[in-house]
Amino acid sequence: MKLYFSPGSCSLSPHIALREAGLTFELEQVDLRAKKTKRDDDYLAVNPKGYVPALVLDDGELLTEGAIIVQYIADQRPERRLATPAGTRERRRLKEWLHFIATELHKGFGPINNPASNDELRKVLRAKLDSRFAFLAKNLEGRRFLLGDDFTVADGYAYYVLRSLRKLDGGALERSPVLRGYFDSLSSRPSVRAALEAEGVSA
Repeated sequence: MKLYFSPGSCSLSPHIALREAGLTFELEQVDLRAKKTKRDDDYLAVNPKGYVPALVLDDGELLTEGAIIVQYIADQRPERRLATPAGTRERRRLKEWLHFIATELHKGFGPINNPASNDELRKVLRAKLDSRFAFLAKNLEGRRFLLGDDFTVADGYAYYVLRSLRKLDGGALERSPVLRGYFDSLSSRPSVRAALEAEGVSA
């Protein structure tokens, strides 16, 4: 398998998942502005959507969209318990968390970071984003991970958005002991540390 990534971007989530699963994979860095890989190949020829992540399977099949990719990765090694079994109530909860993280947290940063957004709009958007992170924190109270005692691919995706929150506002995590403790716990995982080191970015 080959994972196309951009350092520190949302492709970090499947990168972590691949390491948690113990799967063999290659990394190919992408310049998202130029739409070129580090080898100077046309990235649009690989993934016409033009963004990361993209995972090319051993048979040549292309998978895109992070929430889909991480579930595929998890299902290759069910014994690692990175995803709950397909068709179960618990799998529905996992999908629910992945969708929430993707649409309410991850996508919430784009408009705030857009230079075209004025201060008034940013204030409104930030209040909405903060309320979503408050929901995340409430659901983590008394839990090690989002679905209980086992790390899943939803936690890997949550790590990425919490890292994005810290970049947006360095004090945001400090104001939430629950989110800070969760983030620190995820940061200490060998898979997370290895993925950050391989991408050449700091924790």
